[in-house]
Amino acid sequence: MADNWPALPLSEWRDTYVTLHMWTQVVGKVALALTPRVNHFWNVAFLLTSRGFSTHPLTSAGRTLTIVFDFIDHELVIHCSDGAIDTLPLQPRSVAAFYRDVMARLRALGVDVRIWPMPVEVPDPIRFDQDDRHASYDREAVGRFWRAMVAMRPVFEQFRARFIGKSSPVHFFWGSFDLASTRFSGDRAPERPGADAITREAYSHAVISHGFWPGGGSIEEPVFYAYAAPEPAGFSSTPIRPAAARYDRQMSEFFLPYDAVRRTPDPPRALMEFLETTYDAGANLAGWKRQELERRL
Repeated sequence: MADNWPALPLSEWRDTYVTLHMWTQVVGKVALALTPRVNHFWNVAFLLTSRGFSTHPLTSAGRTLTIVFDFIDHELVIHCSDGAIDTLPLQPRSVAAFYRDVMARLRALGVDVRIWPMPVEVPDPIRFDQDDRHASYDREAVGRFWRAMVAMRPVFEQFRARFIGKSSPVHFFWGSFDLASTRFSGDRAPERPGADAITREAYSHAVISHGFWPGGGSIEEPVFYAYAAPEPAGFSSTPIRPAAARYDRQMSEFFLPYDAVRRTPDPPRALMEFLETTYDAGANLAGWKRQELERRL
C-alpha cells in the first residue's frame, strides 16, 4: 500500500511543484481559448488518464486536439485528429522556455491560439514569457505525486457515483492546482460580495466540495479538503472522521492530512470516511433534499 500512497513531503519538491503549476497554467489557458465555456469552467479542468493529465478535446480550424502531460514517459504530447503529433520532453526548463516551446509547437501544427500570459490564483505572479525563476523538474517527485492521485481517484469516483444530483467530474484544476469533486444541491447561492467572474460562476449554486491539494501558503503539507458554500451554521464544529481531520478557520475548510491517510491500514477507507462525514454534516445542516439527490445503496 505504501507504494500506491507514496510520501509527498512538500519540502522535497517545492521548486518542481511551483514550476509544474506554471506549466499546467500555460496548457490550461490554451484549453480556455479553444473550448466553449461550460458551467463552473469545467471545460478548462484537466482529466486524469492512465498516464497523466489531459485537456478535454480542443477545437482549432476544424480539427480536434488534446494536450497531455504524460507523467510516465515525462513528455508533453499534442495529439491532432488528422494524425499529427508533437512532443516536448518534461525536464528542467524555465517557465518562459516552456511557454515559448509549447506555443511554437502549436503554431507548427497549424493551431492558431493566443493566451493571456499571466498566471492566476497565485501570489506575486510572473508573466509566463518573463519567468526564468522557476525551472525545476524532479521526475521522481512528479511520479510520486501522480501515483498518489492514481491511488485516490477511485475513491473520489466511487463517492461521486453515490450522488444522482448534479456533480462535477473528478478533475484537476490548474489554477488552484487541486483534484476536485463537487456536489450541488440545485439551489441558487447568494452572490458573494466582491466576487470576481470566476468565483461568481464557481459558486453560483450551493455546493459541498471535496478534493486533494499538495499544500502551499500556510498549509505546509498535502491535504484532503472539504468545504460547504455557503457554509451552514454549525458546520465547523461538527465531529468529522477520521480523528486526524480538523477545521481550519482561516481557510473555512476541513483538512485531513494526506500523510494521516497513507499511514492507516486502509487508506481508501479512511479517505471515504472523510468524504462521507463531511458531506453528511454539510448536507444535513444546510437542509439538502437528500432523498432526491442520493442513490439508495
